[in-house]
Amino acid sequence: MFIKNNREVFPCLVPASNKLKSFNFFLVKQENSLTLIDAGLNTDSCWNSLQKTLKDHDYALTDITGILLTHHHTDHIGLVNRIVSTHSIPVYAHPYAKLVLNRDKEYMKMRVEFFRKLYQEMGCGEIGEKQVADLHNPIILGENKKIDSEIQVIANNQLLGFDILDIPGHAPDQVAFYHKECKWLFAGDLLIGNIPSIAFIEPDYDGTRNKSVVQQKKSLEKCLLLDVDHVFPGHGMIIENPHDLLKERIIEIDEKANKYINIIKTGISTASGIAQIRYKEKYEKQFFNIMSEIIGTLDYLELQGKINKEMKKGVWRYYCNNISS
Repeated sequence: MFIKNNREVFPCLVPASNKLKSFNFFLVKQENSLTLIDAGLNTDSCWNSLQKTLKDHDYALTDITGILLTHHHTDHIGLVNRIVSTHSIPVYAHPYAKLVLNRDKEYMKMRVEFFRKLYQEMGCGEIGEKQVADLHNPIILGENKKIDSEIQVIANNQLLGFDILDIPGHAPDQVAFYHKECKWLFAGDLLIGNIPSIAFIEPDYDGTRNKSVVQQKKSLEKCLLLDVDHVFPGHGMIIENPHDLLKERIIEIDEKANKYINIIKTGISTASGIAQIRYKEKYEKQFFNIMSEIIGTLDYLELQGKINKEMKKGVWRYYCNNISS
């Protein structure tokens, strides 16, 4: 529990068996509200953790006055339907998230075609087609994970006592909730203590491809300017005095980018080829994550002027420019 200026945070940290360490969501008590920030997975472990945390602090499920979502990923929205089915409370999210969370049919159709074209142009061939057709893939976003309630779009810079910060990169709809007076930042998956956060390639609501690594770096830099004592992340331990870790994550982006420049210099020119050289047998097993990293980093290098690309037979090929990397 965290207490400051008559406000309290009750963390729910549900252990995970993978490198994420835990699935985190947070109850925040202010004067006349009890807000849930994110909602974990739709599992009994997360549900029981929420119930226990409420009970330990003399609250009930019906005391929750609203839900704030940092982004649309399924490990942050899982309990929303269970909670809202017990009593009607508002659910707030970024405008981009609304179409995804409600599984808008036109958006979902566009999303599949977006990835099919993207993977073709990145030289992924049959493996790319297989990924697009896999109903369990993040590309599809299953109908069973949709939010049934109406999503209240976050339209202002302040909400429920928090400053709202756009921090895309990990997701195009990711936002942070910053309590300036308490120096608390609820930052979704922007910053995780034990591992770098993946900047996923996804389409915006209009089908535009997000420059995820470019956005990720800008979001980290934005948060570096804030006066923050604690970052409450979506996974792992709560981060105290986060500035050094923010700087480390920014540096890591350029270090990784330089590795891809060195691969391109060997003559490997497609995103798929770079991915296979870099990740070998992991390429197909972790395809969505790896291709997001590769494509996002290539976009980042292209924007810096360190590489350029040329379309050949429907596939983008990348080349180093004659400048120091």
